[in-house]
Amino acid sequence: MSRVLTLSVTAKDVVADDVVVLGLEHPGGERLPDWTPGAHIDLVLPGGLTRQYSLCGDRWDAHRYRVGVLRKPDGRGGSAYVHDRLRLGDSVGVGRPPNNFPLVPSESYLFFAGGIGITPLLPMIHQAELLGTDWHLVYGGRRRASMAFLDELARYGDRVHLVPEDELGRPDLHAWLGAARDGVKVYCCGPPGLVEAVRIACAHWHPTALRVERFSAREQAPVRDAPFEVVLSRQGKSVVVSPGVTVLDAVRRAGVHVLASCMEGTCGTCETAVVDGVVDHRDALLTDHERATGDCMFPCVSRSCGDRLVLDL
Repeated sequence: MSRVLTLSVTAKDVVADDVVVLGLEHPGGERLPDWTPGAHIDLVLPGGLTRQYSLCGDRWDAHRYRVGVLRKPDGRGGSAYVHDRLRLGDSVGVGRPPNNFPLVPSESYLFFAGGIGITPLLPMIHQAELLGTDWHLVYGGRRRASMAFLDELARYGDRVHLVPEDELGRPDLHAWLGAARDGVKVYCCGPPGLVEAVRIACAHWHPTALRVERFSAREQAPVRDAPFEVVLSRQGKSVVVSPGVTVLDAVRRAGVHVLASCMEGTCGTCETAVVDGVVDHRDALLTDHERATGDCMFPCVSRSCGDRLVLDL
């Protein structure tokens, strides 16, 4: 079965400044693949554009996906196409929903959202409500008019803490995260500044307490700026990866096909098992604990810390 479905745009609504919400359904009314809170879909747009958007609708609605799309003036054209050219009734390709940001069982949750980062957290909040689990949301934005889904969140009362920056400044992370607590999972999605601030504020928490989803991988200099060897253990081949060439491109040039989508280390499609070697992780997906384990990598962005890396390919 194809990994890409052709769905119809059945709704397009403006829900905040520069934010539209799309409803996507199968033109024949067929059931869509199931998903869990934190999952995303690839939206395959004309011109070879593929963009990832978090599912933010009702996971129990088997016939409709919902995504929120923020217009990015400095983006690569995907959000502009959705805002300016995509119309009701148009067909779009949609990849089946993976989940690199799953909601794990916990006694309590602290959710931190910045701007469009609210989208993956909406289904998590709904899930926590269904389970009767304690939770709180701290939701920041430039101003109220730019913060999507405020009407949906209003029904949750004082569990939702809105922090429009033009009114209240930035969220007081120390007030929420100053004291580490057992039985609490912290989830954060938003712009790099918020994610990094939450990560620092959680430095004294248990390593597995914090889970984040980033809009893009962290900017960081490579560990080494020299060629290295990648051994493809199942193929019995090896390739040399030069500076400026990704591991993914080098592997593909050797005739080994690896599925990939975002090319930015954010979607998880190209995850590859590591047999031996130390990875220079450059993705936005793995936790510090998972990076230290070193048993997988995302070859679209990550590299090698040493002269040799052995992959299960």
